[in-house]
Amino acid sequence: MDLLADGYRFISKRCQQYQTKVFETRVMLQKAVCMQGEEASRLFYEPDRFTRKGAVPPNTLKLLQDIGSVQSLDGEDHLERKRMFLAMMKPDSLQRLSDIFAEQWLMQLDKWVGKDSIIFLPEVQDILTRAVCIWADVPLTEPQAKLRRVEFASMISGAGSVGLRNWWGLFLRNQNERWAEKLISGIRETQKENPSGSPLEIIVWHRDREGKLLDVETAAVELINILRPTVAVAWYLVFVAHALHEHPECKIRLQSGDPRYLEAFVQEVRRFYPFFPFIAGRATTNFEWHDYVFKEGSLVLFDIYGTNHDPDIWKDPEAFRPERFMENEINLFSLVAQGAGDVVKGHRCPGEWIAIELMKRSAHLLTNMMMYDIPEQDLSIDFSRMPAIPKSKLIMSNIQRVAQPVAPDLSPVTLDGYAPRSDFAFPGTPPLRENMETQGVEPLAQ
Repeated sequence: MDLLADGYRFISKRCQQYQTKVFETRVMLQKAVCMQGEEASRLFYEPDRFTRKGAVPPNTLKLLQDIGSVQSLDGEDHLERKRMFLAMMKPDSLQRLSDIFAEQWLMQLDKWVGKDSIIFLPEVQDILTRAVCIWADVPLTEPQAKLRRVEFASMISGAGSVGLRNWWGLFLRNQNERWAEKLISGIRETQKENPSGSPLEIIVWHRDREGKLLDVETAAVELINILRPTVAVAWYLVFVAHALHEHPECKIRLQSGDPRYLEAFVQEVRRFYPFFPFIAGRATTNFEWHDYVFKEGSLVLFDIYGTNHDPDIWKDPEAFRPERFMENEINLFSLVAQGAGDVVKGHRCPGEWIAIELMKRSAHLLTNMMMYDIPEQDLSIDFSRMPAIPKSKLIMSNIQRVAQPVAPDLSPVTLDGYAPRSDFAFPGTPPLRENMETQGVEPLAQ
């Protein structure tokens, strides 16, 4: 009940109360170890230290990843499956997704002009659904686009809840899986194995370590694990708009076209706003850390939101200040919006690049391609609701298209000591392809 009440602040509130980075509690009638901070991040994302198996409640796992997905695997199986996703994350592929997203946004913008108001969250969910399906080469009719958007959004919304919202998400998840399985089976029955390089065909024709194609059910799960998380970026896009409204000085700086500030602004949105509250794992062996003895099989919750607001890492963490990313050296384990550690060897989300690029593009579109008003509404964020979102879901009115828009400068940049994506580099890491080769991982797509 305390977890449901405190939500994103459950762990950090108690870390502050007990003056510790690790404490033991009970969650859903079982003992759980909660931890927070950069040291905890390094421990939790140390390869083979924890497993995701059996750590997440089945209903949540079904909606977020599902059984047999890449995030549920460990060791060599995880590494092999991760290569499939990394093959989709080349710079030209991400640029294409960003361009498709912008095209879909501008098509919707023409429809917004003249309306009294729009609710931003479902609008960007719709844009993202269409964009990611076009990018992935997933066929989509107009009725299907609306249905897929509802399915993906309901999965995301239901994953952090109990009761009706969770059950509805599970029902739509099953429906969505049947659609994906039918799509994949149809391709395998009618086409020869000759992947075009599209995300859909990469998944359809991916082979495991034994040289076998993924079974249809698993392939469907992994296809959904590209589409659904991209639609989840809608929550981040709402936070981008929320930050622009709350901090109009940021909008003025973004209009100057400085790509370094754009990158810093997006990273600060990812740090400041609530996305994932925490992540669960189970210890794979006995060990001691900070005078606490972890037993094999122990349930461990690593505090993502709290680590992104840890005063031991961030100066004045409750202040929204993008400049911090242009001043300080950030490493792989301090900003943990979508995981920590090495993306190739560990469980860091490869879709982080997608989120960053789409957030950068949306910030440009909001500041340089359109004008709008934010009318009186409840923009407060309920931190007990997961995933969190402003209560009004952000209403816009009096929307107009800018007659002479500013061309975007979205080229990757390297902030001082921090390269979130420079030729595919995470902060503190060499470029992705070099990293993969030094780890003995052969990239799938050249």
